[in-house]
Amino acid sequence: MPARNAREVVLSLGGSVFLTGEQDVEYLRALSAMLREVAESQPLAVVVGGGRTAREYIRLGRALGLAERELDELGIDVTRLHARLLAGLLAPACPPAPLLTVREAAEEAARWPLLVLGGTEPGHSTDAVAAQLAERLHAERLVNATRAGGIFDRDPAKDPEAKRLRSLPFEQFRSLVEAGTDGRAGQEAIFDRVGVERLAHARIPLAVVDGRDLGELKNALLGRVFQGSLVIPPSDA
Repeated sequence: MPARNAREVVLSLGGSVFLTGEQDVEYLRALSAMLREVAESQPLAVVVGGGRTAREYIRLGRALGLAERELDELGIDVTRLHARLLAGLLAPACPPAPLLTVREAAEEAARWPLLVLGGTEPGHSTDAVAAQLAERLHAERLVNATRAGGIFDRDPAKDPEAKRLRSLPFEQFRSLVEAGTDGRAGQEAIFDRVGVERLAHARIPLAVVDGRDLGELKNALLGRVFQGSLVIPPSDA
């Protein structure tokens, strides 16, 4: 068990990282081993996203006329399925079933070196869940594991000249998030709008890293120098 005076680190593990269709078995085995190792010295909570599986269910549900809340609930179900898979790999270092609410996770944090959960309620993504949990736990930092491996000044999928920002102030980060999403279910975005405001309120730094590069992900989780982007929290939010 890590020393309980150590401040928690929260990992938002994107669904697009969790399952890609490419060497997922090998990746998940190596990921779970790395997370267990980190948790030996650093209390850690992992929030798992839904990725393309969730987006496909949401796309189908939207085409069939489901309400926005129902689409969110479809996505939440997928994230909890992903979280159950990861919890099974990490047990007995974490509860055998994923936790269902931020409150429950905060209450269990003192008992476990590792926590795993997916989505919690409609209206926001798992990035926001991770930010809410980080705020509740007074976390040292939040690490966002993505496929992009950082934050760019422009959309790298559309502009090959886009440059990764090594560090950026919170206001610039907020502007990039607001320009990239309107909050509907299933959108791919840099981060969740709700989560942005939670991090601002709690003044928690955000590290964005390539979640498939386990060496760099481990560095970010442990507070070491890493390849990616660092969002510097506001001094007065």
